[in-house]
Amino acid sequence: MPRVAIPRAPRICLLLLLAAAAPSAGPAPGPLHIIGSPNTGGCIAGAIRLPAEGPGFQTIHLGRSSFWGAPQTIAGVETLAAEAHAAGLGDLYVEDISYPRGGPLPGGHVAHQIGLDVDIGLDPRPKPPLTAETRETVELPSMVSADLRGIDAAHWSPGVITLLHLAATLPGVDRILVNAAIKRQLCTTVQGDRGWLRLIRPWYDHAAHMHIHFRCPAGQADCVDLSPPPAGDGCDATLQWWFDQLDVPPKPSPPFHPPPPPAACAAVFGAGARE
Repeated sequence: MPRVAIPRAPRICLLLLLAAAAPSAGPAPGPLHIIGSPNTGGCIAGAIRLPAEGPGFQTIHLGRSSFWGAPQTIAGVETLAAEAHAAGLGDLYVEDISYPRGGPLPGGHVAHQIGLDVDIGLDPRPKPPLTAETRETVELPSMVSADLRGIDAAHWSPGVITLLHLAATLPGVDRILVNAAIKRQLCTTVQGDRGWLRLIRPWYDHAAHMHIHFRCPAGQADCVDLSPPPAGDGCDATLQWWFDQLDVPPKPSPPFHPPPPPAACAAVFGAGARE
């Protein structure tokens, strides 16, 4: 989607509205309305909140995460947790989804702004119920070796593959981002049906969690989907590129500034709170 220049004064007004709306204003009233895309940022009205815990999942890092999303996203998390539990996996640890009205989360996320993205830990082992304190301090174990070229055998298990397969076959999933070493491990070990590997995409970091992105729900004309993942299982030369970059000296990165929210988000950020 082409980026539209926004004059300075309206841009400042949008940012002020965003600061006032997130995260304490609560969800915007009315039916579901998603504006924007994962590449441009955006906002959401009619979001609902994932409970702090439920069958097969626990939310973590409540002090710095937010758990509001489109109904299909919340339903997807609950379905994945139930299916993982039925498969004998431990509770899922769920992190960021979106603010009640979307907009940028701390850390400069461009995704996680429209209620269609969720971060879920990859550790499938059984886990005890978290206390209020451990819910904030728990750390997700990395599935990737220190050199970023393979998996960490101390943490990897067939349960990780089961979890990723369950996530990739959820209704409405567009793609799932994981570290390239995790993708390569799937490419070398998954037998039989490999069609779901198309949705598992390599990305920076993502060694301890997967980032699930759902497609725009039907009827959301202001929600912009990403281009579909390329055909095939993704186990080709494009995957090797990620490992080739490990041998390239890193270059200084310019400061990152998230794009301003779409102008249409002003109505969402400025709307009265839903009761």
